[in-house]
Amino acid sequence: MVIVTTIRREVITLPAVDLGPDNPLPPLRPLDEVHRVEERDRDDLPRDMARQVGLAPLRSLLPARVRDGYGRERAPREINALVIENDRLRATVLPGLGGRVASLFHKPTGRELLYRNPVFQPANFALNGAWYSGGIEWNIGATGHTTLAVSPLHAARVPAPDGGEMLRLWEWERLRDLPFQVDLWLPEDSDFLYVGVRVRNPHEKPVPTYWWSNIAVPEERRVLVPAQEAWRFGYERRLRKVPAPAHPEIQQLPCAADYFYDLPDERRRWIAALDEDGYGLVQTSTDVLRGRKLFVWGKGTGGRRWQEWLTEPGTGGYCEIQAGLARTQLEHVRLDAESEVSWLEAYGPLNSPGTADEVSSQAAADEVEERLEAVLPRADVDAAYEAWKPHADAEPGEILAVGSGWGALEVLRTDWKLPGTPFDESTLGEDQEPWRQLLRAGSLPDPRRVRPPGETLVARHWRDMLETAPATPLTEYHLGVAQWHDGDFAQAVRSWERALELAPSLWPLLRCLAVADQQAGNHERAADRYTEAFDDLCHERRDTGASWTAATAALGREAIEALLAVRRTEQARAVWERLHPATRERGRFRLIEAGLLLAEDRREEARAVFDTGFEVADLREGAEAIGRLWARVAEEPLPERYDFRMRPREG
Repeated sequence: MVIVTTIRREVITLPAVDLGPDNPLPPLRPLDEVHRVEERDRDDLPRDMARQVGLAPLRSLLPARVRDGYGRERAPREINALVIENDRLRATVLPGLGGRVASLFHKPTGRELLYRNPVFQPANFALNGAWYSGGIEWNIGATGHTTLAVSPLHAARVPAPDGGEMLRLWEWERLRDLPFQVDLWLPEDSDFLYVGVRVRNPHEKPVPTYWWSNIAVPEERRVLVPAQEAWRFGYERRLRKVPAPAHPEIQQLPCAADYFYDLPDERRRWIAALDEDGYGLVQTSTDVLRGRKLFVWGKGTGGRRWQEWLTEPGTGGYCEIQAGLARTQLEHVRLDAESEVSWLEAYGPLNSPGTADEVSSQAAADEVEERLEAVLPRADVDAAYEAWKPHADAEPGEILAVGSGWGALEVLRTDWKLPGTPFDESTLGEDQEPWRQLLRAGSLPDPRRVRPPGETLVARHWRDMLETAPATPLTEYHLGVAQWHDGDFAQAVRSWERALELAPSLWPLLRCLAVADQQAGNHERAADRYTEAFDDLCHERRDTGASWTAATAALGREAIEALLAVRRTEQARAVWERLHPATRERGRFRLIEAGLLLAEDRREEARAVFDTGFEVADLREGAEAIGRLWARVAEEPLPERYDFRMRPREG
């Protein structure tokens, strides 16, 4: 019996953590992104690659917030899913968690084609923090994992090119201020999931853009691609051209590494991950999506530890195969004013038994391409793209999930017409309300109650509105953040200082000024301001609710670090004592406590913190803070439970 393609709601239950509240402090410090090329290496790159590596790299997370409120305590939780299914494939999509395809199941063989994570455990890998592994992830914005990794997207049914239905996901990407959509459909009797992607630039100026589709597959798979060379990038931040590694080489890599394959222009775009029998997943696309990549964790202790960290011990590891707009993820591409870029991807099973034999990578890749051409000709992918393009503007039918209201706010501001991706005014929420009033009335509303300030919009048009609005303390605060984002540091400081004169709530302004002092190298004054800010917050906070607890934890952490930097340990200890007891028990703060004890010359007690054990839930990708602190309290090697190092060890 043939099953007509369907889209249905489903609820899946996973061991999962609560995401918790976002960090309420605006991210004013320069972005610490590990995926960047050192300046000295750019002269050795091809001219077009060097130009795109240097094209407007992201310097700030604003207007996004840091997501660091999650922990490591998992419990069974229900997660809303949307399932697209025909008689051959079943794709499970999580619209509330970045629109990720969590599973792609091939019915005739009874096999899962992706790495399906059995848990939901965020870690600090996204540009703004929380990210989770597994499935197919849609990365838009800038180098790194998208800020939308665990955010809800809009979703709806839309007519598909073959007369059936497709699932549309769409949202407003805030780092570059760009709307995008992802259309997923399963033609009748198809073994391939089709994915049409469109990114639009509605602005009157060019915008740098970025896209990588990130596909997690079991790590023992043999990865094949039509390329003989690759650009290798490791956590030592060096990008260099190497021969494309063979499967045995990849399996023995000691540390995490990226391989960006250099596909010849005339070759079909595809990448496959096959098991020892030659069966697995293949991804192919129209030529616009030119890049292909492999990421592996490596066999070292740090890579193994990260694998366990992101899932559960004993569940098997994964690697990532990816496809992007540029040759490497270190590049951004120019999207011209009032233009768009679009392409089609296809995901499905491939059986190439000959690749299981001991043949060269080139011979195996040639066989895979022949098999791919037999089951999904290149011309058919191009034809499917042409058939989809007229449907990209089709208006959504039944709404299946709702994303943020930021797109609606921008459409309200500009009256842009964006066929196919409606950002309805009904999606505006509490976060957007002050900005809607600024747009409509020319001023920000006075806060009705004492609470941490909301999100700041930093695009030039919003800054212009703030500059002409009545100069209330809240307006000056937000204006200062927008000016800081623009690199206008002196003006930002003046705005925050003006606000201090009348502001009923001082700590948000004092914290901003403390960051400015640190940036200027005035660390003593920064420590003074952090002390004053934390004292003001402790007097102002109204309860132990999520927002105040998050603000206290975030400001307390920064204050302690600033005070320890100038050896003011007594004041740092005073801040520590005023943190909520539950905050002090979190792994991040246990690490801070060890550093504080060491600064107080209590080395044995600092070592005892390690011996008791802690887990820093928001440990940053590539961070080595735990290892550095361990080296100061112990002479023996770093225990494996704390070893998250992702680059070769020195010496």
